[in-house]
Amino acid sequence: MSDQIKNQLDQIAEVIDAKIEKANGQVLENAKGQIDTVLKGEVNALTEKHRELYERLDAMEVASKKSASNAAPRSLKSALESMINEGAIEQVRKGNSSRSSFEIKAADMTIANSYTGVVAAETVVPQFKFDPSRSVHIRSLIPLGSTDGNVIRFPKESAYDDGAGVAAGGTAVGQSDFDITAVSVNVEKLGTFMRITEEMLNDTPQLTAYLSARVPGKVLSVEDNQILNGTGASNQLDGFFTAGNSAAFAAGAFAGAVEAANEYDVLVAAMNQLNLNNYSASSILLNPTDLHKIVLLKSTANEYLRQQIYSGLQPTIMGIPVTINTAVTAGTFLVGDLGVASQLWIRENLAVEFSREDSTNFRDYFVTVRVQERLAHSVYQPNAVVTGTFSTAKAALETP
Repeated sequence: MSDQIKNQLDQIAEVIDAKIEKANGQVLENAKGQIDTVLKGEVNALTEKHRELYERLDAMEVASKKSASNAAPRSLKSALESMINEGAIEQVRKGNSSRSSFEIKAADMTIANSYTGVVAAETVVPQFKFDPSRSVHIRSLIPLGSTDGNVIRFPKESAYDDGAGVAAGGTAVGQSDFDITAVSVNVEKLGTFMRITEEMLNDTPQLTAYLSARVPGKVLSVEDNQILNGTGASNQLDGFFTAGNSAAFAAGAFAGAVEAANEYDVLVAAMNQLNLNNYSASSILLNPTDLHKIVLLKSTANEYLRQQIYSGLQPTIMGIPVTINTAVTAGTFLVGDLGVASQLWIRENLAVEFSREDSTNFRDYFVTVRVQERLAHSVYQPNAVVTGTFSTAKAALETP
């Protein structure tokens, strides 16, 4: 509407200019300086019309600004400030009144900076975020083998009488005897499953990739615990920390000979125990808390001993790599020649499967996700592994 009035004003102004120019021409032609009465009337009428339109346009602009000011949403803070500036509490301020009240219309007030719906653009990060699984699993430290059976059987020396020695000429050498026992371990099944809706599987980006990465990590954590702590009964694997699958810590020549014995001393004594049985330690397994407790050890001069542990990113003790794993119970340790101590047999590799063929899945629009493996752990040489608890081992080393 205002644009239409402006156009009319411009057109009238152009006509007025033309009429005035014509009138000036008449003045020049008329010696008496008189202007044609008709022309003069036309100019006056156009001028009046121009004034009226200009006043209408001005009134419209004022009304528009006032309307916009009244319609602008205000926050609670701005509404209060406006009322106070207009004298809402002036009488209280001057001491003429003990109270004051004023009204803020709900229609005139909005919460500052509030949005309804998605107003600003969003950035959606596609990858699922979750706490990591263990970076190193026990299976990476021991030999792996494959099997097509459900039982692993191996011959194991159970006794040896050593009669080897020197003998004089014409006399018999000493007799030696040994016993061999067949040992068998069963292939066991480890795994888990979950049910999810087809809608969730179809509508959630990268859900399949997330499940394929996350769930196997949980199963491998169970595998770690079985290799270390399995009892060999009730469908469990044979674990190193179970009696008979490793040698218990023995202080030997260091018993009562180490002053202020600490965790570092215990591990060195355990390595010595392996060496006495003709094994060489290849790995040390610790709970993270125990490794960092060793890192914090200090000498009598209050100097850290960490230089004996870290020569780079991989912690080592006397050159033997240390692996931290939360499956190792805090306060315990394992030092072993893991290359010969045992073997992990894989009957079925760890697999992730998605299927609708489970219970009422097809009817209820569900998908079952199953993660499973079948394996066995055969401990060949228990004396190739030394296990124990730090508190007991330190007490055995400590000087009286």
